[in-house]
Amino acid sequence: MLISLKDKKILITGAHGFLGKHLVRNLLEKRKVLKESLFLPKRQDLDLRKWENCQKAVEGQDIVIHLAAKVGGIGLNKEKPGELFYDNIIMGVQLMEAARQAEVKKFVALGTICAYPKFTPVPFKEEDLWQGYPEETNAPYGLAKKMLLVQSQAYRQQYGFNSIYLLPVNMYGPEDNFDPRSSHVIAAIIRKVWEAKRDAKDYIEVWGTGKPTREFLYIEDGAEGIILATESYDKPEPVNLGSGMEISIKDLITLICKLMDFKGDIRWDKTKPDGQPRRKLDTSLAKKEFGFLAKIPFEEGLKNTINWFLKKAEEIT
Repeated sequence: MLISLKDKKILITGAHGFLGKHLVRNLLEKRKVLKESLFLPKRQDLDLRKWENCQKAVEGQDIVIHLAAKVGGIGLNKEKPGELFYDNIIMGVQLMEAARQAEVKKFVALGTICAYPKFTPVPFKEEDLWQGYPEETNAPYGLAKKMLLVQSQAYRQQYGFNSIYLLPVNMYGPEDNFDPRSSHVIAAIIRKVWEAKRDAKDYIEVWGTGKPTREFLYIEDGAEGIILATESYDKPEPVNLGSGMEISIKDLITLICKLMDFKGDIRWDKTKPDGQPRRKLDTSLAKKEFGFLAKIPFEEGLKNTINWFLKKAEEIT
């Protein structure tokens, strides 16, 4: 059943993060939701690891869209697996329980592609989610987020609670996180190339072998997919959100170097982990259930991201 978001009170956790900013902009500009209908708490004001803050956050809300997460690339996953597990699981579990107790009408939980088993057949289908253990460097984060699916389905079964679970691939685009300590691969490489050019270096050094493949979803497409699901998806099964493309890390870095006119060498540090061997989603369920199809071609999205970074580079580096 299609619901209008115009007259709903909506809590968005993580609203001031990369995805959150684009999702809020979509709601205000495309859906014409009134700003006063949105509750957009900042982490420093409401730490969702504390139960009483989860209760405050959901009070009086019709819909909860839970985007807040502690997240980063392979480096952060290796450095802080305990924090990534605890912070993500405690936020999600408490927030959903608080929403259930407050009789929130709909809860939208964002999972992660890191929840899939390490050797999932490509393209990843939702029914393959439990066919093995996640890739080791991602496992604590991926499993913490995966528990929201278990909780969603259990709460629907016992309480009739309307919670849905979405599995987005890595998103990229303007306003991404370019901090080298926690950024994902596209933002990290854009920054490395920019720094090499700035410092007149004739090479960049990157992790791994370049052989793994990844799928990427432009941030505006990702925000639209989440909102479409919020408006019209009400089933217990998880749903992939992706673009359906696949590119090797080597080809990705080569393309970024070309778009940024960097002619230096790429040096591979093969002592560092590659992460999951391949990633590409089957996105047919999202199309079938709520009509989602990614629209922005990958190279166009990359150009937009690079151009935004080049304008802001002095501020954010």
